[in-house]
Amino acid sequence: MAYMIRQGRRAPALTSPITPDPSLPKVCIIGAGSSGIAAAKTLYTSAIPFDCFEKGSEIGGTWLFDNPNGTSACYETLQINTSCPRMAFSDFPMPEHYPHYARHDQVFDYFRDYVDHFGFGHTITFNTEVTDVREGGRGGWDVDITTESGSETRHYDAVLVANGHHWDARWPEPAYPGEFDGEQIHAHDYRSGDQLEGRDVVVVGAGNSAMDIAVEGSHRARSVNLSIRRGQWVMKKTIMGMAADQIVLPGWAPWWMTAARLRLGAILSGGLTRYGLPVPGHTPGQSHPVQSDAIRDRLKAGAVTVSPGIERLEHDRVVFADGTSAPADLIVWATGYRVSFPFLSSDVVDVENNDLPLWKRIVHPDRPGLFFIGLLQPVGAVMPLSEAQSKLVAKILTGTCELPSRRDMVRQMARDDARNKRQFYDSPRHTMEVDFDHYLWEIEREMKKGAVAA
Repeated sequence: MAYMIRQGRRAPALTSPITPDPSLPKVCIIGAGSSGIAAAKTLYTSAIPFDCFEKGSEIGGTWLFDNPNGTSACYETLQINTSCPRMAFSDFPMPEHYPHYARHDQVFDYFRDYVDHFGFGHTITFNTEVTDVREGGRGGWDVDITTESGSETRHYDAVLVANGHHWDARWPEPAYPGEFDGEQIHAHDYRSGDQLEGRDVVVVGAGNSAMDIAVEGSHRARSVNLSIRRGQWVMKKTIMGMAADQIVLPGWAPWWMTAARLRLGAILSGGLTRYGLPVPGHTPGQSHPVQSDAIRDRLKAGAVTVSPGIERLEHDRVVFADGTSAPADLIVWATGYRVSFPFLSSDVVDVENNDLPLWKRIVHPDRPGLFFIGLLQPVGAVMPLSEAQSKLVAKILTGTCELPSRRDMVRQMARDDARNKRQFYDSPRHTMEVDFDHYLWEIEREMKKGAVAA
């Protein structure tokens, strides 16, 4: 069955504390965003001893507006692109009164209720930054942490990296030629339409953030140009009154069926070439979905002008590749993010062009005890996948599931990589792309395959 969490799936609240089992490996979790709390809840309910360190003073990661940790890309109009039943954790449905697609503040409230419901808030240590993670001399991992009171090193048997991948802004490299007299920001630093008020804005990019900022700018700015180098299929989030992503397939379904579903969604949404967007050079399903219900109306109204890629900057104007230009005093670069781990040296993991090969997007075959949670880009929501990854890791740590041999892991990684290269076009954006339902099915299968007889 496809993943869909309804109200009847809500687990009872945990009202009594769970005592960690000292015989199990001790674990460090880095981050208390959506993936970090999924890992913390899973390890807590598995009685695995752990510390969860969060750089800021609150949970929520990206979904906390103006998160004190300084890494959130949340903006005022942000809402989820996956409907609530498809985003919720498996045993904790989102509130019934939520709309199809929840606002960022509703998502944050949901995460806070999740932590309270399962009673593991006390396991998270706030205002604590992990500054270095390295292999220990006696096995395991040494972790340096810094707090307001100083620094220290702690030793762990395993480390779960859950620091997210939408925080290290990627700017154009190399920079575009010319001089610009106005302001330039990355979409990561965009917070509200107040930043666009009365300005001539050029938004660069064709992803979800670019669409959202262009739409908001169409109501607030003096002019908005949306600069797009490569065409994208822009899906509607609601079709005939229902959440479009709830037309789903079982996890075992082959990719061609998922691609066909995405093609149908693109057809029902309607193309955007009539409004000046370039014709996509790929079929729906070969790129990460872009979703917007409002962009069509704003393009049709002439409130957003579509322009090709930038050729150069000219002080108070932007010149595009077709020779046209537009006045600009603000450029918003919605150009994505780098995958980076400031606490891991290149000797531990080496990320090149956003590519970090991992077995099932979790395990580095040459770094035992180092696990990655949420380091993927699904055609769907990250949260249920982070939860599934955490369950697999918990089984490995408790000895109820075994990993494949290194040789088998490398073989599977090569097969998965070849499959992804067939399914998605080659770009840094797609190095972590997975099919949501199929990935959940794969993780469930791996837990069964690796199960250790009692």
